[in-house]
Amino acid sequence: MSRRLVLLFGLIVIAVAGCGGVSSVKEQDVEVKVSNDPLHEPRMILKQYAEGQPMGSEASNFPALIESVRKTDADRADVLEKGLQEIKDAPVEARPNKAKELLTKLQPSMT
Repeated sequence: MSRRLVLLFGLIVIAVAGCGGVSSVKEQDVEVKVSNDPLHEPRMILKQYAEGQPMGSEASNFPALIESVRKTDADRADVLEKGLQEIKDAPVEARPNKAKELLTKLQPSMT
């Protein structure tokens, strides 16, 4: 009987040691910073337009925003440039929908 108890105790110790041993998975917090995203500011402006805010003096900064995006993603800079021009050229009542369309095209991607 005591052999069985010792054997059972040994198995329990091995099982517990195996489950609570050194883990090969390291937990780490990853901080995502908006300052690293050149599309953050254009998205914020587009969100305001999509909500119905009229275009204002920020439009004069569009070329600088486009060039900032172009440094990291030329394709999206082209999409942004074309979309912003379409918003400028659109009738006032059509601008919110144009802004929503452009926002969809400029969503963050995981690739």
